Amino acid sequence: MNEAVELLLGYARAVWRKRWVVLGTAWLVALVGWVYIYFLENRYEAQARVYVDTQSLLRPLMSGLAVQPNTGQQIAMVTRTMASRPNLEKVARMTDLDLRAKTPKQQEILYNDLAKAISLAGSDRENLYTIKYQNNNPDLAKRVVQALLTIFTESSLGGARKDISTTQKFLEDQLASYQTKMLEKEKELEAFKLRNINSMPGQGGDFYSKLNSMDLALEQAKLELEEASNRKKQLQQQLEDQDEVLSMPAPGGVTSSALDSRISALQSQIDNLRLRYTDLHPEIARTKQLIERLVGQKKREDDELRAQPQGAIKAQNPVYQQLSVAIAEADANEAAMKARVKQLQGKRNALFGSADRIPVIEHDFAQMQRDLGVLKQNYDALLSRRETVLMSGEVESKTDSVEFRVIDPPRVPNKPAWPNRPLLVAAVPFGGIGVGLALAFLLTQLRPAVESRRQLSELTSYPLLGMVTMVETEQARLSKRRSNLLFATGGAGLVAVLLAQMIYYLVLSPAA
Repeated sequence: MNEAVELLLGYARAVWRKRWVVLGTAWLVALVGWVYIYFLENRYEAQARVYVDTQSLLRPLMSGLAVQPNTGQQIAMVTRTMASRPNLEKVARMTDLDLRAKTPKQQEILYNDLAKAISLAGSDRENLYTIKYQNNNPDLAKRVVQALLTIFTESSLGGARKDISTTQKFLEDQLASYQTKMLEKEKELEAFKLRNINSMPGQGGDFYSKLNSMDLALEQAKLELEEASNRKKQLQQQLEDQDEVLSMPAPGGVTSSALDSRISALQSQIDNLRLRYTDLHPEIARTKQLIERLVGQKKREDDELRAQPQGAIKAQNPVYQQLSVAIAEADANEAAMKARVKQLQGKRNALFGSADRIPVIEHDFAQMQRDLGVLKQNYDALLSRRETVLMSGEVESKTDSVEFRVIDPPRVPNKPAWPNRPLLVAAVPFGGIGVGLALAFLLTQLRPAVESRRQLSELTSYPLLGMVTMVETEQARLSKRRSNLLFATGGAGLVAVLLAQMIYYLVLSPAA
């Protein structure tokens, strides 16, 4: 510890011997620094504060009907891109700074200086932002801050509207494209139906369902045909057991049988069937055959009655007559069922013959319907989203989802923001003293001197027998006091000049 203290004291004594170097360096640095500070240009800082209100009453009301943009994210992006090249070019045009830059190099320097001098600070939670800019021209600084404030508000408002316009145009293009695709697919489907009009799947299902239904219908028709044939056979057996005519006393005159009413009823039935079918329908043909038989039977009955004696006649057996009519109906029904079985058999054979082609047609038809369904689904979804975007555009254009409130308009204080001359003037002498001390220490190391007995012993490695104290003369002491006085005067002068400048810059200067 004593060695360290002794070493420091030795350095201090060595530097004290070079005190004039320290004082001269301090004066030189201070004078140069003070002159430089005096000629520094004042830079004035213009600033403005704006509050961004993102809470809108319309936002919860339009939830689900319109797209709500993330205003906080938009504001954050604008704050981070405020010093971008396009914004700097806008500021230069709005403040006529671009007129000063004639060459590309000058323009680059101008934009770089703008980017360095612009400051945008704020809090995302409080939504309070401060725009700052420094320049030696206070009016220009104010105009730059005003331009930045305008760009800040326009960028924040115009970003969402531009996105909505771009999105709307994209949706319109997609809707037009999907509409064209739907028309093409519908035409293709219509042409496919016309090419395969006899093989198209209907409400009955696919090919295998149709074939199964056709087999069931054919079996049912064959069963009904067999039942009609059995009924006809039974009626014929019953007819064989009955007499065609019965002998009975002759009435006063020839009477008409019940065949007239039967024929009239069948004729009315034909008229009703003609309202729904043509004369080629099996039911109408069967009824006509039955009427012809009844007419022929009535004619034979009248002829027999006229040919019999006057006292007695033979009357038609009513049971025989009814059985004949039933047999005629059963015969017509059997003929109709045979025609139906033949028709169903033909359809079933035609359907089975196209077994290789119909599944392919059904597959292609189903695929085309699926494609058309997907196109319609996407078209409806895009149409719904377009309405949402249109509603969002109306909200953005007719209302303000983000409100900007200028808390402090652009202003420039009378006192320059830079340089702080009192602080710099005070720091310069201390810097000069530091430089002087470093220079004095360097000189002592270049030309060292022995300061103590121990140092001498270490340098020479010889034993120290004694020390002789230097006896100063009166003239030497006077010279030493005069030197110290001059040194103190030089230091005091440095302090006096420092105080004079501090008073000037703090009180008398125009920027004070």
